[in-house]
Parts: sequence; C-alpha cells; structure tokens
Amino acid sequence: MLELVAVFAAPIVVLFLIACEWRMGAPETDWKINLQAWALNFWCALTIYSLIQVWDAPALLDAGTLPVWAAAVLYFLVHDLAEYLFHRMQHRIPLLWSMHSLHHSDPNMSVLTTYRHYWADPLVKTLTVWSAAALIIAPTALSLAIYGVIGLWNFVVHSQLRLNLGRWSWLINTPDYHRRHHSALPEHYDSNFAAILPIWDLIFGGYNQPDGFPPTGLDSQPKNIRELITWPVIYHRNEATPAE
Repeated sequence: MLELVAVFAAPIVVLFLIACEWRMGAPETDWKINLQAWALNFWCALTIYSLIQVWDAPALLDAGTLPVWAAAVLYFLVHDLAEYLFHRMQHRIPLLWSMHSLHHSDPNMSVLTTYRHYWADPLVKTLTVWSAAALIIAPTALSLAIYGVIGLWNFVVHSQLRLNLGRWSWLINTPDYHRRHHSALPEHYDSNFAAILPIWDLIFGGYNQPDGFPPTGLDSQPKNIRELITWPVIYHRNEATPAE
C-alpha cells in the first residue's frame, strides 16, 4: 500500500511544489529540459533498468527478522549512507562527474531538477552502492515502501522554497542546505552532499550551514534530448572548448 502511495504521491507533490514556487514568484526554470530528462529516465525504467538487478546474495541482516520499526530505520540509514557515499564519488571520479554534471547544469535549481539525472546513473548505482547496501540488509516490502515515501522529500530539497534551519541544519536536508551544494560560487564547492540526513556531512567533513540563495548551474547545459542521451560526451567537448 505504501509503495502505491509513493508512486501516486510523487506527481501530486511535484505539482504542489511547482504551485508554491509560482506563487512566490520564483524565476523561470529550465523545465523543458528537466521534463525531457524525466521522460528519458522513465523510458529507461520500463526497458533498460529491468535488465540489471541488484546483486542477490545472502545479506548480513535480514530485515524480516527485525521489528518493523528497526527494519525501516536500519534500511533507511544504510541506503541514505550509500547514496551519500556514491554522491561523494560522483564529485571525485571524472567519469561519474561527467554524468552527474547534468544534474548540476540546471541554471536555476527547482523542484523539477530532481528529475534531471543522466539516464545511466541508476545502472551504475545498481552495480555498486545499491548492491553493496543489499549485502548489508535484505529489505522487506514494507521497509522498501517506507524508504520510497521518505524519498519524496527530495522534491522539497530541490525546490526554490526558502527553508533554512540555521544551526539545526544538520538535522535534515532542506532547500537552502542543498542549494549551497548546487551553488555556482567557488566558495561553496564540495559541501553539503547529503541526500536526506546531513549527519553524514558532519561525519565525513562536508557540512556547511546554508549561505543565502546563491545562483546555480554550470557553463555547459543540454539543449535537447539528443544531448541528454550523450551528455558526458557533450560535457567534455564543451569543457575542452575555450569560452569565447
């Protein structure tokens, strides 16, 4: 039941946040490219992604043997940490960055930026951190569903809503906290990598309190669906071309 809630709630959450951004007079966004990225990833989910499965092997922990609350909490913590570590690798390993740079290329981060990911990202995650997490804890259907519902918070995180917890920003990721991560200002680079819990940034040294409402985006941006499909090549070609 919760899995259906997560699936059907996503468009409702997105439309609500878009309405909030519109009511607050947020600047125009790159919504056409973001929706094309969503369509491409949706098509891949129906076709390519099903060909590669998370590594199925005995896990250290079986969530089915734990109390429901413990299974949900442990599964969430393991996967949130896995997402965090992979995100750090995306900013360190050139090949991963060439793909992840698509997400950072949005000239004005908004709720639809949540969909702006390179289509091969889930394939790499399936073969790496998601498989590693599956070896730590084998989830139940309920823990998977709860994780899916919590994951809806990512739409809020990428929105243009002004939400800043200040000195309490280590509690949970917020739009202001994550906007610093997407900031185009050099002084904000390499900070605030958290997916949901900034506690990982505190532990691994990436934590910084939100700092205003900085501009976002990269010099290189995709112009059409063809460039979305071949983005790493486009990104490297643009990076190698001196700015005029």
